Amino acid sequence: MLTVFSFIGCIQAVTLELNEGNSTCIKAELSASFSITYNATNSMVRTVTTFSLPDTARVDTGSSSCGTNGSSARLVAVFGPGHALGLSFSTNGSLYSVANLTVQYNLSDTSVFPEANSSDVVTVVSSSVGIWATMNTTYRCISPASFDIGGANVTFSNVRMEAYMRGNDLSPRESVCVADQASTTVPPTTASTTTITTNSSGTVCLLAKVGLQLNVSYFSQSQGKIIQALVNLSPKMNSSGSCEASRATLTLTQEQTTTLSFTFTLNSTKYHLSEISLVANWSDMAEPLSASNSSLNYLQSSLSHSYMCNAEQVLTVVPAFSLNTFKLQVQPFSVTNNQFSTAEECQVDQDQMLIPIIVGASLAGLVLIVLIAYLIGRKRSHAGYQTI
Repeated sequence: MLTVFSFIGCIQAVTLELNEGNSTCIKAELSASFSITYNATNSMVRTVTTFSLPDTARVDTGSSSCGTNGSSARLVAVFGPGHALGLSFSTNGSLYSVANLTVQYNLSDTSVFPEANSSDVVTVVSSSVGIWATMNTTYRCISPASFDIGGANVTFSNVRMEAYMRGNDLSPRESVCVADQASTTVPPTTASTTTITTNSSGTVCLLAKVGLQLNVSYFSQSQGKIIQALVNLSPKMNSSGSCEASRATLTLTQEQTTTLSFTFTLNSTKYHLSEISLVANWSDMAEPLSASNSSLNYLQSSLSHSYMCNAEQVLTVVPAFSLNTFKLQVQPFSVTNNQFSTAEECQVDQDQMLIPIIVGASLAGLVLIVLIAYLIGRKRSHAGYQTI
């Protein structure tokens, strides 16, 4: 069960700028909202609070860094009593990217975390969020993009930013995110069900139903430049894999040009998607693409439960590769009777269910207030007449 407190109001764009001497080295114009789950006092209820980055946020120059000589750069914005948003950048000389995203929140702030059972300052970090751009260009992404970091979710929108800047203002040349490139948008693929059996007993040990879409950056031979491409994967991909006591793998292959692998890890009573790898060799690629990340923490759920998320999710693997999922349900351990167990829903699905309830309750409350005001007014009106 969840209790939701909302403090969003109007989400507005905030400008953050880090200077070194008389020069600007990092500048970001963006809107950001946070959705954080925490424990309330004397309750078994998990509480979700939602708030936005205020226009009073300021750059913490002590924690921020311009990143000289191609080293890591960091932009840290602080706001409220102990809250912070950090973006760390790295570069390979031709591209720069957000190497990790950090959120710090102070549970003792009762205006945001009412009745929290802790006063800790919590810091959560996510790596490889898929934000990247060509050097000396502005990264632009007007479309919303959400990132899960532990018990926190961050949604960016209306983003224009640049790191390792040469001038004092954002470059007029832009690297546009895929979501803003309407010409390359393709509808999501149809979800399909995959079952993996163990080699020893032949019993089903992994179930997955999902629509998959690759979001890949590569050097195009035909266009002579780096492009971003959205590619649907066929529901009829060949599947293979294996299951062990605390580790399960699923490998999907398509026409010997694409191999996509997933690794799930079980820790005591919880499991998560810990690794995604992709090998692609498409006809327009200057060279095959190989990308993997073995330190992921996606699709978290409890043992003997399946994980479900009908909403679109973006699973960032490396700056050049992220995976979009649609209508996902997966269970890598404790499968019984070849069927999914009771599902634990993702936070996005839960929020989408709660919003109509909250709106309905608000409208019902408004109607009740109007009705009470009407009855009071009517009673006062009658009181003004004398009986003859």
